[in-house]
Amino acid sequence: MEFQRTHAWPTTEAEALAVQEQLRPLVRAVPLPRTPRLIAGLDVAYAGAHGSADDAVAAAVVVLDAATLEPVEQATSVGTAGFPYVPGLFAFRELPVLLRALEQLMIAPDVLLCDGQGLAHPRRFGLACHLGVLTGVPTLGVAKTPLLGEWDEPGSERGATSDVRDGDEIVARVLRTQTGVRPVTVSVGHLIDLDDATEVVLNAASRYRLPETTRLADRLCRSVLGAV
Repeated sequence: MEFQRTHAWPTTEAEALAVQEQLRPLVRAVPLPRTPRLIAGLDVAYAGAHGSADDAVAAAVVVLDAATLEPVEQATSVGTAGFPYVPGLFAFRELPVLLRALEQLMIAPDVLLCDGQGLAHPRRFGLACHLGVLTGVPTLGVAKTPLLGEWDEPGSERGATSDVRDGDEIVARVLRTQTGVRPVTVSVGHLIDLDDATEVVLNAASRYRLPETTRLADRLCRSVLGAV
């Protein structure tokens, strides 16, 4: 998979904030041009939870057939975080190793599903937005809980939703993927709108609370990190 990186990688908090400020206007929330055939889940595992730039990390990307949810390709990468943990700048710890994993793919997914946030971010530029802008691929965030905002509890049935608002702005949607289980949070990353992002996540979560993209990528990056 080929893409162009659009900025030098920051080493300080001030530089990272400047990158977010520079790239945020490039985000576009638009409907998908067609029904996706291939969807990819991305996740990162850490050795320890120290929040240091030296933390060992492993990234995984798993590409699935969107109709059958069967894996068709996967790739991994290992390294160090390269950036300390700073609230709101989490992407700078994960993106370098995720990009290296994506570069190994022989096929290009139609949508990327990140384990994280997109527009549901204090500066409206979470991991999913950043990854989408760098790759030019429709990208969404699917997280276990909202990062910010207010929402009502959705209905208990599969497919029930409730919008997440931060002030007057809708920044995400909580989605009940299975009847009676806790909802997940879906947010726009880039080149997809919230309705399409919600549909992609629901279709990918046919059996469990989390979509298969997240489940398989999480399992793979943890196994790779354990083998390092």
